[in-house]
Amino acid sequence: MYKPQNKNKKRNEVKQCYFCTNDIEVFDFKDVALLKNFLTHQYKIASRSRTGNCSKHQRQVANAIKRSRIAALLPFTQHQR
Repeated sequence: MYKPQNKNKKRNEVKQCYFCTNDIEVFDFKDVALLKNFLTHQYKIASRSRTGNCSKHQRQVANAIKRSRIAALLPFTQHQR
């Protein structure tokens, strides 16, 4: 049986952790520009498969985003009603 080749090559690509590749050991919850890279357009925390973070750094990113939300540096939701 003929199996067509996967035309979407990005599925096979494994993303590397941003923090491991750039040797960033400590990052702060006040660095909003960095943390916005790990949010979706609805300001949800993006998954590991989407961002490519390792589990250690994904936990640190999630905690930093939660802290910056409480400190009112990042919004909880997209729209304010």
